[in-house]
Amino acid sequence: MANQEQPTSGKGRLLSEFTAPSYEAWRQAAEQTLKGVPFEKKLIGKTYEGIDLQPMYRQEDVAGVAHVNSWPGAFPFVRGSHASGYAAEPWLISQELPYSTPEEFNQAARHDLERGQTALTLILDTATLLGHDPDEARAGDVGQGGVSIATVDDLAKALTGIDLEQTPLYVRATSAALPTTAVLMALVRRQKKAVDKLRGGIEMDPLGILAESGAYPRSLAGGYDRMAQLIGWAKANAPHLHMVTVHSQPYHDSGAHAVQELAFVLATAVEYVREMLARNLDIDDVAPRIRFSFSVGANYFMEVAKLRAARLLWAKVVEAFGGSADSQKMALHVRTSAYNKTIYDPYVNMLRTTTEAFAGVVGGCDSLHVGCFDEAIGLPDEFSRRIARNTQIILQQESHLTRVIDPAGGSWYVEKLTDDVARKAWALFQEIEQQGGMGAALAAGFPQAQVAKTAEQRLANLDFRRDVLVGTNQYPNLKESQIETRAPDYETLGKKRAAHIGEYRTALDDQASIAVMEKLTNILNASPEQGVEMAIEAALAGATLGEIARTLRQGDETQTTVTPLRTHRLAERFESLRQAAEAVQAKTGSRPKVFLANMGPIPQHKGRADFSTGFFQVGGFEVINNDGFATVESAAQAALASGAPIVVICSTDDTYPELVPPLTQQIKAAKPDTLVILAGYPADQIEAHRAAGVDDFIHLRANVVELLSNLQQKLGVGA
Repeated sequence: MANQEQPTSGKGRLLSEFTAPSYEAWRQAAEQTLKGVPFEKKLIGKTYEGIDLQPMYRQEDVAGVAHVNSWPGAFPFVRGSHASGYAAEPWLISQELPYSTPEEFNQAARHDLERGQTALTLILDTATLLGHDPDEARAGDVGQGGVSIATVDDLAKALTGIDLEQTPLYVRATSAALPTTAVLMALVRRQKKAVDKLRGGIEMDPLGILAESGAYPRSLAGGYDRMAQLIGWAKANAPHLHMVTVHSQPYHDSGAHAVQELAFVLATAVEYVREMLARNLDIDDVAPRIRFSFSVGANYFMEVAKLRAARLLWAKVVEAFGGSADSQKMALHVRTSAYNKTIYDPYVNMLRTTTEAFAGVVGGCDSLHVGCFDEAIGLPDEFSRRIARNTQIILQQESHLTRVIDPAGGSWYVEKLTDDVARKAWALFQEIEQQGGMGAALAAGFPQAQVAKTAEQRLANLDFRRDVLVGTNQYPNLKESQIETRAPDYETLGKKRAAHIGEYRTALDDQASIAVMEKLTNILNASPEQGVEMAIEAALAGATLGEIARTLRQGDETQTTVTPLRTHRLAERFESLRQAAEAVQAKTGSRPKVFLANMGPIPQHKGRADFSTGFFQVGGFEVINNDGFATVESAAQAALASGAPIVVICSTDDTYPELVPPLTQQIKAAKPDTLVILAGYPADQIEAHRAAGVDDFIHLRANVVELLSNLQQKLGVGA
């Protein structure tokens, strides 16, 4: 054995024993197995982005892809912004805590930071984002979507026990960015913390809020003036803070595909850069203070490619503006998609977010939010927050993803897909540039129309079940227990917060009130360079966030409006069907019933009986099944005895001409308003069956939502 010749190892040995087949030979062999079905139809995948996915990828596919030979931490940063990947610094576990009061936010934040969370995301409520204090806000705005913050004291309560020098804090302030910065920095100074040690950001995004809501509370030019003030102030005082965050979420949550998301985000960032340069800032002042936030969906490899392509395109954009290598690096936050999350079978959302989080990490995010499995239902509880947070901790500490640098790098599939996404996004970005930039494109409705078209395709594919949402349009569980909906009482909360701010104002003595007015006047008289500083001093003197915002609006009260995106969740139409059926159950004690008239022995009807059961259950119907009937008479008697208003005939196409007419006629003769449905769609028999009294047909090509909605309407369900 010792003298045995050692075999050649690896590729050399394989090639010496086997002839390497060519791609052409493989394709010929593959086509032979398709039995006449075109190769392109069967083996090439089609995506919403218009990219053809090949059944296999070869080295030849990446021959023209320039970034393939780049290194992690090197231009164009496709493989990440850091040469050591996550080895030196893991991504931040930056969970959103969408609670309404400072006290609730603080309780959750301290609890979660002690259990593995490493950064905070504080989302402001609608009233605060509009620059309104609770006592002047519209009904329902206080606490809606986030935390109600009106004063430095409010923010102090929200951040009690949290060291801002050690914990990165991202505040989603959008249109209230400058007054929010003033309140936050006033707190930092009150606590005698070092501003230059702060990490995090304020997340100003005028075009993002305009696209999402259709309105921005001032002119875009005025918003850009505030943005320039914040960036200039951060450059001088808080070098580690991002003052702008460009969000893809409004587009993603409206149905956009990866190319559209990337193009619209890139166009938004480019407009911000141009506007800042026009206000005498340098590209190296601006680019490092812009952060990007992408929503990541379930199409794993497409999402990985999207994030890699985003870094590539941003690096090239900043390079074109003359930015340094450090400025070319993208600060990248990722959140799991809200678009594909479901109310029903919500625990499946855990599986969805795990896949999405994995894509975000492999794609190279710097920080990550994993959505709680119940986020589509209401506020999270401690359990759902723990599962979401621990998903990230497992990826870091059990899956050891921090030990691998760019695990997707070198995959011919991923590299080619990255290049395809980047090229298509760049082409769409150029279309937007030709229209005058993102602001002009939104005013013209171009992004809205593009996204609406994609959303329509997504919804159609879901309706026809070409796309699957497990537990929603396939494999529903009608026995599941509903999770309790947790939501604030906005009316009570609004009154409580309004009373609180009223007491706050009353507590200020005359001297303090005069000081507040003087500081607010100083904001009006300040130069652009001093505007942020004057706002901070006003907050320190006791001015509320709403008072600062109202002062800043003087002279620029023209609201900017566009047609908003239609944000929605993919499952909503199917969920409406289930909810309508459950309303009937709550009122009558039972769901709308469907009786399966299974004809013949089990092998004859089982396939279509199973299909029919799943078809109707996604609409919340109770399906009455059986082992089959030997005669039309027995089937008709059982159907009528069940009391079900819908009867589905299940058998084979060959037996339908003999079975359907007499069975339908017997049922209709006894109960004319019974809806008779045929499982299947035998094209040459349709007219005959309709003439016999069949009302409709369910089959693989049926529009499930449309058909079930029509049936519910005929039964008076949801009326």
